[in-house]
Amino acid sequence: MRIGSRDTRFLTELIPLSQLENPREMIRQFTPNWFSSTMGTGILALAVPQVPGAGSISHAIGEGLWLLNIVFFVFFTLLYAARWIMFRHEAKKIFSHSIVSMFIGAIPMGLATIINGFLVFGLPRWGGGMVFVAQVLWWIDVVLALGCGVFLPYLMFTRQEHRIEGMTAVWLLPIVAAEVAAVSGGMLAPYLGNASDQLIMLITSYVLWAYSVPVAFAIITILILRMALHKLPPGSMAASSWLPLGPLATGALGMIILGGDAPAIFAAQGMVNLGQIASGIGVVAGILLWGAGLWWMLLAIFITMHQFRAGIPFNLGWWGYIFPLGVYTVTTLKLGALLAMSAFSVFGTMLFIVLAAMWAVVAARTVHGGWKGSLFMSPCIATVS
Repeated sequence: MRIGSRDTRFLTELIPLSQLENPREMIRQFTPNWFSSTMGTGILALAVPQVPGAGSISHAIGEGLWLLNIVFFVFFTLLYAARWIMFRHEAKKIFSHSIVSMFIGAIPMGLATIINGFLVFGLPRWGGGMVFVAQVLWWIDVVLALGCGVFLPYLMFTRQEHRIEGMTAVWLLPIVAAEVAAVSGGMLAPYLGNASDQLIMLITSYVLWAYSVPVAFAIITILILRMALHKLPPGSMAASSWLPLGPLATGALGMIILGGDAPAIFAAQGMVNLGQIASGIGVVAGILLWGAGLWWMLLAIFITMHQFRAGIPFNLGWWGYIFPLGVYTVTTLKLGALLAMSAFSVFGTMLFIVLAAMWAVVAARTVHGGWKGSLFMSPCIATVS
């Protein structure tokens, strides 16, 4: 029987990493971009139980996604650590790359979704010991987020080459990690047994929020000017148009959650009035930032429709559609529950359906590309023979 070229291509599809010279290339070409998939999967897992009417089945689905996310996060961590051990000279080149280096911020953000899952899924499954696990991981996440938020901009100023016409929203990735950690801190603080520990975590979370959100707004302002002057980014960076929705939604969620913590935690320290003020500010600021996020989401929809007409090649950047929309969905559902307004709950449910569908498409194409090996490509070493 003669095997034609079509049959050969089909057989090649069945061979793992068939588009790589050898399996070691998976390690050599591994980049932090892969951690963006843990961000997207993690936020979907956390959104599932918050949909109105969600029951035990929905909780089980969310828990399954969370456990899968842990597996992938550990696997990616091992791959990236192996790259630094086996190909240290090439791994260091990431710090000079103006785009790939920004995705280092995806590592603490992916970890934050896992930390949140320990409270939502781990606590009812395995008991109070999960609070300690989440607390340890959170402080690790804080260190990573603080480091990304300052070290990567420093590299932008001293080592990398950037031009305003080449700017994209990936500049936000290292900055936003701190406010994502702030949300995790707000979720975790009430579970701590010691009142002083609760206060420390609450104050730290407010600092993390301030460490990120104002800088993110500055970057978004520059991004609007860049797109007005130089138009949209290339198709390969199309998903980056959704990234500004992330800090707007995360900033809103952070204010809501931290404001909800504040009355009890401040009251335990004899600061009742301060807690009440923080609570009110949290709700109002959350609504305002949600509204800003609505504007950007509508704008991003039009941008995406425009770019899809021209064709957008699939790459790991497509995960940039998932996490920002996921955080905005969670924030919308949170407002619906907090304000007892069905409009937010209905809109949040609609967003969740879109989120789940988009995740299914992107996840399927990621698995397919990862199996073939076509997604293992490090631009940092593209010129290295």
